[in-house]
Amino acid sequence: MSRVLSTTAVSSGFTVKASSGDRCVLLAFNLEDPLAEHLAGFAVRRKAPRGKSQWLQNRLTFTSKYTKATTAKQRKWTDSNKAPFQKFWWVDFPPEDEAGEYTYEVHVMRFKTATGAALKPDQSVSVTLYVGPFSSGKLEMAFTRGYLSSQAYTDKFNNKPISPKEKSIDFETAPYEKQYAWLGAHAREALFRFLDESLADKNSTLDVFAYDLNEPDVIRRLEQFGKRLRLLLDNAALHSGDTAVEPLAFERLQKSAGTKQVKRGKFSRYQHNKVFIRRRNGKAVKVLTGSTNFSITGLYVNANNILIYDDARVAELYAGAFDTAFKNDLNTAAFAQSPIAKKEWLIEGDGVPRTYFEFSPHSKPTFSLKRLVDELNKADTSVIFACMGLTGSGDVLKTLRTIHRDLRVFSYGVTDDEGREDKPGDVVYYKPDQAGGVLIKTDVLNKLVPEPFAKEYSVGLAHKVHHKFVVVDFNDSDPVLFTGSSNLAELGEQENGDNLIAIYDREIVTAYAIEGIRLVDHYAFRAAVGKATTASPLRLKFDNEKWWRRYYEDGNMKRRERLLFAR
Repeated sequence: MSRVLSTTAVSSGFTVKASSGDRCVLLAFNLEDPLAEHLAGFAVRRKAPRGKSQWLQNRLTFTSKYTKATTAKQRKWTDSNKAPFQKFWWVDFPPEDEAGEYTYEVHVMRFKTATGAALKPDQSVSVTLYVGPFSSGKLEMAFTRGYLSSQAYTDKFNNKPISPKEKSIDFETAPYEKQYAWLGAHAREALFRFLDESLADKNSTLDVFAYDLNEPDVIRRLEQFGKRLRLLLDNAALHSGDTAVEPLAFERLQKSAGTKQVKRGKFSRYQHNKVFIRRRNGKAVKVLTGSTNFSITGLYVNANNILIYDDARVAELYAGAFDTAFKNDLNTAAFAQSPIAKKEWLIEGDGVPRTYFEFSPHSKPTFSLKRLVDELNKADTSVIFACMGLTGSGDVLKTLRTIHRDLRVFSYGVTDDEGREDKPGDVVYYKPDQAGGVLIKTDVLNKLVPEPFAKEYSVGLAHKVHHKFVVVDFNDSDPVLFTGSSNLAELGEQENGDNLIAIYDREIVTAYAIEGIRLVDHYAFRAAVGKATTASPLRLKFDNEKWWRRYYEDGNMKRRERLLFAR
């Protein structure tokens, strides 16, 4: 039975479009222009697969009774039929243990008076779709949560640290298990499932490309493979200094697998892939790739993604890249001249959408980013991206730094490195109604915190955004996703071991678009708070304040957002 991952319902000028992501749903709302008057917002009731029905809740209300002494546990949520969402879309994360068909009943809520909070329901529609861990054919796609600095982490874990102060690969992880499961989310679950399935099959071997390698439970799993493991581990300066733990992981894995099985090295700059390749009886059958490092920060701090292809054709490509790198001890020239690095590799059909794979380092002139540049230049409606850095060389990053100036294209983006950050964890986000990115400081929700919000975890643990993905025209006729381990810089494609993937598939592209949207939303709020000079309580707006007006103004980014998301 096919699963519905996107659906639209319309009633009396009211449209709701629901799209499934990775364990989440993007609900987009639209009202025809004459119907916006007296709009209080949107109320949403969710019915779970097992029949439980409940209103989605809002942290904001029309009045705030919170004080600075109010604790996080006392900061109550309010049902959205009493405190409706005052925006034209919402991302919902249902309970993780209930995958299946969800029904969302969405109501237009209107004010009864100009200044009061009395509401009445108006138009309503229902939509039903599948929500759960995202998979499509032979591809499983998974995200980390990337919310160490968030109200949710504050509420759930009271901003507890996620590891001991001293760097180590030997600490006991049991005290951190609940935090790791929540922060690592589907990506952590998928990664350890891949390792455990491979480990349990005595006819399977595991080849590993690793950049960062310090997550204790990952290292312990790799040790158990013994001589069934081959590893290529980066040894650039950041992984070789006095504070680096990668040399310790390398020694342990050499001891368990053998010195000929486990190697350290780099291409001209980095061995930057993050890849597991499973072979059964010598034949590659399954591969894990993406942006997620096998580290504490990679899984539990960074916003990251993982892709798992249960397809021998894809696995053989990655096995070819690994064999070439392993045989030549990560020699740049040898890899760049090998067949695997000379072309795009197209795989499609039999459970795999039209997908192009590329492996670097490449020889000059670098061809690997051409498809992405071409798609950016052809963008009709939107570009959404989440990239660790935008400071590198080449036309791709130059375009992403400036695309928000193009009034033809709706653009959303987040990056951890635009060249003006001064602390680990600072973030820059882009939106299409301004000339440049907005810098969000690491500690923005640690000082002037507006009620009903609480102080967030602000320790600068490396990057908050570690993704390397770009989505082009996610709601158009032929959308495309670019992702992988590549930082999308031309020089990096010539000097680093990396892989870059282009996927032409509406459902997969949409799931990544939702990830980009939720990150932009997360940091846009923090940017707004960062401009504040006082910690004034936040509340919902009344009828005479017309919160919805900018969503209907010609030329306003919010109008374009409303029309695009519900398209």
